[in-house]
Amino acid sequence: MNFRPQNRDEPELNLIPMIDVLIVLMIFLVLTTTFSRETGLELQLPKSQSAVSEESPKGVDIAIGAEGQFSVNGKSLPDNRLETLREAIKAAAGEQRDPMVIVSADRATRHQHVVTALDAASQLGFGHISFAAEAAAESKP
Repeated sequence: MNFRPQNRDEPELNLIPMIDVLIVLMIFLVLTTTFSRETGLELQLPKSQSAVSEESPKGVDIAIGAEGQFSVNGKSLPDNRLETLREAIKAAAGEQRDPMVIVSADRATRHQHVVTALDAASQLGFGHISFAAEAAAESKP
């Protein structure tokens, strides 16, 4: 007695449910992914009565955080050594011979960090140096 069926169907692998699961996973990953964010220094600039709110074209902007972190044209530096800062300023200046260097230091920054930025700029021969400040609220008599 032969109890086996005469025509055997080949087993099939149904890919549709697997594709559906992969699409759902892909949608989940896209929606939950955080995109890279530019890091920057939060500065609280000192206030000045004569502060000018003009942006300098093609200058070198040195930002100094409260803890002494340096950032040149928006790019944070890995350390606060003079050599690292000097190389970053040189790269940011590019082919410019004497660009305008703007130092934006947080009001809680130690004086030594500002002097380090000035020293790096002067070692490169840059003489046009300016300091950024917020415009003070005008008081009416």
